[in-house]
Amino acid sequence: MFYQIQQYIKFLFSSRNQHGVHSPFVYDLVTKCFYDKSPYPAYEDIIRFKAKLLRTDRFITIKDLGPGSKKTKQKERHVSEIAKTSGTPLKRAKLLFRLAQYFQPNNVLELGTSLGTATHAIAKGHPEANIATIEGCPNLHSFSKHFLERYTSKTINFINADFSDALNTLIPTTYDLVFFDGNHQKEATLDYFKRLLPMATNNSLFIFDDIYWSKGMTEAWEIIKQHQDVTVTVDTFYWGIVFFRKEQVKEHFRIRV
Repeated sequence: MFYQIQQYIKFLFSSRNQHGVHSPFVYDLVTKCFYDKSPYPAYEDIIRFKAKLLRTDRFITIKDLGPGSKKTKQKERHVSEIAKTSGTPLKRAKLLFRLAQYFQPNNVLELGTSLGTATHAIAKGHPEANIATIEGCPNLHSFSKHFLERYTSKTINFINADFSDALNTLIPTTYDLVFFDGNHQKEATLDYFKRLLPMATNNSLFIFDDIYWSKGMTEAWEIIKQHQDVTVTVDTFYWGIVFFRKEQVKEHFRIRV
């Protein structure tokens, strides 16, 4: 926790808003997506979805395949507690909705379904998207699959497997959006990144959750930023967003959202 606080203070001093952003691509992203204040009707669905999870009085036995939660090591956990402490916060779910709406990704891959908050937000942002979401914990997978199927009419490909095993079985394709939201460990994150890199296109974006979760995750983020195929990155503190646009000069931004 001290590491995250320390890094957040550094972030506040080094980050910016749209002012001083000279890249037209990033300027448009910040002003038209990040800072979009429109009262989208879909926000009500996102809020209701989260509220239902927060009111769900059910225990789930958690099988952590990564480092697990920093807030609790209990294996038997209330769905409401997971939604409160570990699920995608409402503010970030809305941002995922806006990103999906802004970029209109046709093929989406999510590593870490958890309770499906992020999955639901992406589906609302671009209902035509083909979404595959991977969850390693069998009980979380089962709960989220049935819960999401009740609150979205979209067909989603739910995969219950270890991330590494699941990536071995994916049919080769390209992904317009990949959301890395599980197994927050340096080597695992770098491995997933390298294995999915051949599936990225010039217009793809990769979103890495919790890049300041630990020193190791920050080290992974710094390595990803320097990769030769990466051109533009946006650090929002909670997320690291990666672009592969060959027409862009290599630049790294730290943006307050």
